[in-house]
Amino acid sequence: MADDLKAWIAPSRTAVLVIDMQVDFASPEGALGAYVDMAVVQPAVAAAERLVETARATGVPVVFVGLFTTPETDSASWKERMRRRGGDPDNESALCREGEVGSDFYGPKPLPGETVVKKTRYSGFGGAELDARLKALGVDTLVVAGLTTECCVDSTVRDAFSLDYHVFVAADACAAYEADIHAASLKVMELNSAILTDTAAIAAAWSV
Repeated sequence: MADDLKAWIAPSRTAVLVIDMQVDFASPEGALGAYVDMAVVQPAVAAAERLVETARATGVPVVFVGLFTTPETDSASWKERMRRRGGDPDNESALCREGEVGSDFYGPKPLPGETVVKKTRYSGFGGAELDARLKALGVDTLVVAGLTTECCVDSTVRDAFSLDYHVFVAADACAAYEADIHAASLKVMELNSAILTDTAAIAAAWSV
């Protein structure tokens, strides 16, 4: 598979997507840090940093996809679901508020000139911008990293596959807050919409 991977993710056809690696989702100081042990996601953050460095050194474009919310863009159905489950919809919706520290990228960060796509729902393809930006880059293949595996990574991967992208998930550069959910989500993506790999294999495939 090593030789195949080299062709499948050739730099001329590939972009790296970094999904939702933001303060509220990954930092102990973020909104979820009071409820979640963020130590569980730090290995994935570090792996994503290595992946981004390798991509930049190889000339592979890196696209940062992040959740940037406002009260006006909050999902009414999401808030109602939270209410029906006994939660606090307004408080639970206040993640990655645009212009606040919680929405800042955490770990790998975009350099000037790199593509940043803002979203307000789980999937990075919720609007037309990400697909258009990728097509402008001339890529048909995606290497995906990010948080969380079962939610925004999975949603974006499914939509990418439905839009006819070849999708590879860097499994060690993704994380969920529970190990069993991470593993199950990877298994489902491998079954339905992506090929699983890891950052070491990707780096080897991009080596000269």
